Amino acid sequence: MTGHQANGERKLTNIFERYLTLWIGLCIIGGIILGKLAPGLARALDGMSIFVDGAPVVSIPIAICLFFMMYPIMVKIDFGEVIKAGKSGKPVFLTLFVNWAIKPFTMYAIAMFFLGYVFKGFIGPDAVDLVKMPFGLNLPVGSVHGAGVVVLENGIKMLQVPLWRSYLAGAILLGIAPCTAMVLVWGYLARGNDGLTLVMVAINSLTMLVLYGVLGGFLLGVGRLPVPWQALVLSIAIYVALPLAAGYISRKWIISSKGVTWFTEKFLHILSPITIIALLTTLVLLFSFKGEVIVAKPLTILWIAIPLFIQTILIFAIGYGIARVIKLPYADAAPAAMIGASNHFEVAIATATMLFGLSSGAALATVVGVLIEVPVMLMLVGFCLKTQHWFPSQEKV
Repeated sequence: MTGHQANGERKLTNIFERYLTLWIGLCIIGGIILGKLAPGLARALDGMSIFVDGAPVVSIPIAICLFFMMYPIMVKIDFGEVIKAGKSGKPVFLTLFVNWAIKPFTMYAIAMFFLGYVFKGFIGPDAVDLVKMPFGLNLPVGSVHGAGVVVLENGIKMLQVPLWRSYLAGAILLGIAPCTAMVLVWGYLARGNDGLTLVMVAINSLTMLVLYGVLGGFLLGVGRLPVPWQALVLSIAIYVALPLAAGYISRKWIISSKGVTWFTEKFLHILSPITIIALLTTLVLLFSFKGEVIVAKPLTILWIAIPLFIQTILIFAIGYGIARVIKLPYADAAPAAMIGASNHFEVAIATATMLFGLSSGAALATVVGVLIEVPVMLMLVGFCLKTQHWFPSQEKV
């Protein structure tokens, strides 16, 4: 995945990670072309779902892709190290505080300000989006639910909501998802403490099991969007708990039968590209459905990207600033700030797709989060490397 150079500098060696922005761009183009050539394909794939009370709840193709996004991340977690995390209490408490007490609410405020006010006229004040009915809710056509109205679309009850609110929903789902995947890369490139980064990833993954659904439901409700509590819980079970359990069990079994060296040098090496391949496959499907919107209104990506960019910089500044105030060593400060700045777009995409549908504006907003992730985080890595002198060295702590 990554490697050391002769001068000690750390660089990406995995071609998927090194050129992720390029691959995402190609997926956007490929998805749009696919949507034009085979407009029914994404809809047919999204129709391969687990239905409950006549409503599609889990898209099977997307669920498979997203499992393979998450499993390679979860299998790396050493729960023995999580138990020992108390020894490095300051950075762990810092990342938990920023990720769960600050980040969700600043994301909501920034996205509401830009999408609901500044860019509302550009998005279209009367533009609407069709999203899934909340799981378990069966209202008659014409009923009002939050900011939406129940309509019948191809024989299925859907909620018609303002398009900007659908984008807001995607931003919310990104804002409550601290990164547990690519942050391992960003921390590594910034010469951070790799062991501590993995511990913080594990702790945030476990915290997501409890807080993701609670904060997601609360903020969606504040934004007058559907609050599908059952589907939120189900999404956490499928996209976090299931790969987490699979990773824990398989890690334990592989190490006991093959040894730590084989697990680290062989098994993880094989898994390295799988997360990104699964992500790119999902993006092709998403853009095949949203291609017409993007072609018709190409600036849509920009309107969504601006609040996400501002949120990323703000959260990084808060985490990095607090780390400096409490005198963390640089190797701990860099990953502690980056885990909040970066987003867990795998879970955000999965949840947006499950809650609102593959063709929803919410799903598109989470994909924009992926689009800006690499260039922005690489910029922050460069900033960290230039400001190492702001922090005490590990030896002095």
